[in-house]
Amino acid sequence: MTAPLLALEKVSKRFGAIVIADAIDLVLGDGEALGIIGPNGAGKTTLFGIVSGNVAPDGGRVLYGGRDITRAPPAQRCRMGIGRSFQIPLPFSGMSVFENLVVAAAFGARRRERDVYDACMDILARCGLADKANRLAGSLTLLDRKRLELARALATEPRVLLLDEVAGGLTEQECQTLIGLIGDIRRGGVSIIWIEHVVHALLATVDRLVVLHNGGFIADGEPHAVIRSPAVAEIYMGMETDV
Repeated sequence: MTAPLLALEKVSKRFGAIVIADAIDLVLGDGEALGIIGPNGAGKTTLFGIVSGNVAPDGGRVLYGGRDITRAPPAQRCRMGIGRSFQIPLPFSGMSVFENLVVAAAFGARRRERDVYDACMDILARCGLADKANRLAGSLTLLDRKRLELARALATEPRVLLLDEVAGGLTEQECQTLIGLIGDIRRGGVSIIWIEHVVHALLATVDRLVVLHNGGFIADGEPHAVIRSPAVAEIYMGMETDV
């Protein structure tokens, strides 16, 4: 594995009797693309919340670049280089696509507004949204809202990008477009952790796959080998993996 960029050390989280994380360890290498799968309710999005600072762990540490950021607030983590997209895109619907990016770049990356215009247009071009820069974000299709969600995260200049089910609800053609975009982002030097139920999208993109179940990781390794393992097959019986 490459040098660790992000790490969870003995992280625990529960909500009442429901154990989300039971002293789990996870490492993301610099330049790595990591996929996370698990049943609905396994706590994958909560785990993202712990990494991004929206959810406080009950125990353990979050390390970024070797620095303990367990108690750092979300805005500070964003400015340190941890960007995040959300499962349900919620852009500023009354603002233009371009204005949405300017807000993300100016506040997320802490830059002066007039200094981010060119970078925002470049990101929109990369995400296939340049021709929609002046459209209201609330008028976009689902695919374009997901593209905008990615673009807003990229505007914060992340080193680590957390993707939460960005392929959900897309057609196969739209999914392939999204896979291509995420591949481009990764080739640009951004490390990625991707939670996804559309498993073939992960298999086309990530270096390593982990499976979260009952508060722990029950598999961790090469994606195709993980998805074929008996323990994972039992959890995902009948799930279409396209492998």
